[in-house]
Amino acid sequence: QGQLVESGGDSVQAGGSLRLSCVASLGDFSTYCMAWFRQAPGKEREKVASINTVQSTNYAQFVKGRFTISRDNAKKTLDLQMDNLEPEDTAMYYCAADVPARCFTSGIKHVNYWGQGTQVTVSS
Repeated sequence: QGQLVESGGDSVQAGGSLRLSCVASLGDFSTYCMAWFRQAPGKEREKVASINTVQSTNYAQFVKGRFTISRDNAKKTLDLQMDNLEPEDTAMYYCAADVPARCFTSGIKHVNYWGQGTQVTVSS
């Protein structure tokens, strides 16, 4: 069984920055698509950014230009650099792993692995 453990969540003021990290115990980490999702209270979980096995990235429109996703296959880590944070970014942030054949295209119910989440709170 794989395990994902997130860290880095905190409370910051609008305009600030945070860096989230996820450490994966997935065997061959390099063969998984990885992503960050978020879920705010009363809202559905949504994909923030993803990175596939050849380092191609994809971002939700609402974070383009502000967030950067990256992975280190040797260290089995996934990071999310978040700059110019807005109060609307307040949410629980989750690390996720999926098989390349899907790579998060089949909905959240079919994602292979989830972390437990790390809370990000942005105040105005």
